[in-house]
Amino acid sequence: MDRTRALVVTAVPAERDAVTLATGAPPDAFTLPTGLTLHRGPAWDAVAVGVGPAAAAAGTATVLAVAPGRYDLVVAAGIGGGFAPVADVGDTVVGSALVAADLGAESQDGFVDLAELGFGRTSHRPPDGLAEAVAEAAGAVVGPVLTVATATGTAERAAALAARHPGAAAEAMEGHGVATAAAAHRLAVLEIRTVSNPVGPRDRAAWRIPAALRALTDAFAAVGPAVEKWRQQPHEQHG
Repeated sequence: MDRTRALVVTAVPAERDAVTLATGAPPDAFTLPTGLTLHRGPAWDAVAVGVGPAAAAAGTATVLAVAPGRYDLVVAAGIGGGFAPVADVGDTVVGSALVAADLGAESQDGFVDLAELGFGRTSHRPPDGLAEAVAEAAGAVVGPVLTVATATGTAERAAALAARHPGAAAEAMEGHGVATAAAAHRLAVLEIRTVSNPVGPRDRAAWRIPAALRALTDAFAAVGPAVEKWRQQPHEQHG
């Protein structure tokens, strides 16, 4: 089967629906035997798989196993926190890398990541040029998106993550899990986030979730031609 579409993976249904809204057509909803509901569209399918890297990896792998050969790109998408001054509230971020930021071990000399421990990949990257092309189409910032299992809620942790990952643009909870599943199926991966809040002290009153969801719709409405141009170019399998 020719792979001619992307699988867009979100954490929650509100994010999935924001992505689907960008098509301008009602979703063709299909419930998989596992219970996940896939919104099928002309250029991408969207699915909400749950919060966190484990749910993201399991849900993404499930869809890819049920529909082998259907996809050529897997996109982790949703809202997230932004690392100022790289990305502010209201910005869109396209990941130059999908990084497992808190998966590893603490030591007397500081944090040791998964790769340094010899247990796997800490980071996955999109195909050359794809993140930049998509960011240009969406008017987005390009930078690493950090995947965490515990959302940052203090200035101290935000500073530590920014120091450990120079240029970090955003924080979310699913990207590395999505990327791990995509890599297992030798598929390209990308991450698109719209910023609802700054990474730092937890202040729910400052969150701008509805605006970030609208920005997510706008981003997906804009990026189709850039993805299609990438699709027309010869590229190697990933993994």
